[in-house]
Amino acid sequence: MKGLILSGGKGTRLRPITHTAAKQLVPVANKPILFYAIEAMVEAGIRDIGIIVGDTHLEVREAVGDGSAWGARVAYIQQEAPLGLAHAVKIAEDFMAGDDFVMYLGDNLIRGGLQPFVRQFDEDKPDAMILLAHVANPRQFGVAELGEDGRVVRLEEKPPEPRSDLALVGVYLFTRRIFDAVHAIKPSPRGELEITDAIQYLIDHQHRVMPHVIKGWWKDTGKLSDMLEANRIMLDDLETSIEGRLEGTSQVQGRVAIAPGAVLVDTVVRGPAVIGPGARLEQTFVGPYTSIGPDVAITGSEIEHSIVLAGSRITNLEGRITDSLLGKDVEICRSDRTPRAHRLMIGDHGRVELP
Repeated sequence: MKGLILSGGKGTRLRPITHTAAKQLVPVANKPILFYAIEAMVEAGIRDIGIIVGDTHLEVREAVGDGSAWGARVAYIQQEAPLGLAHAVKIAEDFMAGDDFVMYLGDNLIRGGLQPFVRQFDEDKPDAMILLAHVANPRQFGVAELGEDGRVVRLEEKPPEPRSDLALVGVYLFTRRIFDAVHAIKPSPRGELEITDAIQYLIDHQHRVMPHVIKGWWKDTGKLSDMLEANRIMLDDLETSIEGRLEGTSQVQGRVAIAPGAVLVDTVVRGPAVIGPGARLEQTFVGPYTSIGPDVAITGSEIEHSIVLAGSRITNLEGRITDSLLGKDVEICRSDRTPRAHRLMIGDHGRVELP
């Protein structure tokens, strides 16, 4: 079995962060989201992985390389524009060479990995398997309707009147029959080849499509609130590891990972939290569910439930930063106005002066 990871798209819901970075490389618990997908593939025994890339292909190629860091072989498949998930499948046909494969959306996270689904697919041998999850807002997803016998009856992409609350999770397992479907369907009104239409084609032509309703958590990290929630979930599994230096009155409370080269001076970190390599924190409070990236410098400030990317600087703030995502090389400093609480989403190389 091979793997297909989608790492194209424009990430419009995470702008301005994605004006300068691939959304799949934004870190959760200090690890790019895309890396979780690669790890899940390898853990499931999948070593041949194709990655669909778009405008940010150079950044993705630099981050992932040839896949040898994971014991995998990675090939890159260029998509000229975000023309739909089924289009991504279509252009991967030569890479798959008739093999079964798992398609994983590179900005999704699923607890428990892929092994149970790959094993079930191998044992039951359907033509396709779709993962489903109950959601509160099905209008925002592809939605599946199941019959009384549990079979998939109908799929719709972002329906105005959903027939169920079962959303398609960003993992699909296919045989080569899916290529007949993606060649047969036409673009939707929004100009994309929809994977829901391709799977519906399989259903309409009497091919077996197996649903699997997942029990654990699943996150589509397409917007700020989902990124922060995914960060919280991943940090809940954190194990304490103190490899950096604690100086002065610094204290670590709860589950905290401090990478080599990080230095904390007169700073309190209350976990779960992770501090990246080369970070320097002085006279600072870091609260729960915070990920501080590599080479970040924070002085005289407070932050919690936030993600700070590499190279950013936060200096002498009055009031606590919370529920925020700060891009690379951001600079935040204090002005002389009355202090207030801050809620921020700042792109790479930005500078903000706060009261």
